[in-house]
Amino acid sequence: MTTAQLNRANRMRVILTRDGPTCAWCRTDVSGRTAPTTDHLVPRVKGGPSWLENEIAACPRCNRLRGHTSPTDWLAECIRRGWTPDAERIARILLSLESAITQRGGQRRAKQYTAAQLRRLAKP
Repeated sequence: MTTAQLNRANRMRVILTRDGPTCAWCRTDVSGRTAPTTDHLVPRVKGGPSWLENEIAACPRCNRLRGHTSPTDWLAECIRRGWTPDAERIARILLSLESAITQRGGQRRAKQYTAAQLRRLAKP
């Protein structure tokens, strides 16, 4: 079975196995009482695909508050709020998405958005 055929619960299991059972933004443990939600790093309204390479686990609060905010802007907001976002995880998933887009093709909007986010993350 390919990842495209996985249902939502199975996709979340893959994401949690890949990244660990914490919210990428505030690092809340999402393996207990707080159920994880799927957060698209490149928001779907910005052309982000529903691929595992574009998805991370987020607590419901962070996913709701982030909305369509860019990953780099939301990282800055998380830090401003005193949280400790997992910037390395965000960068790793964005790089994985960039690679997947290169391999699969298409996703012109997501490709440009991802490249811009990676450039912003690389700035000191």
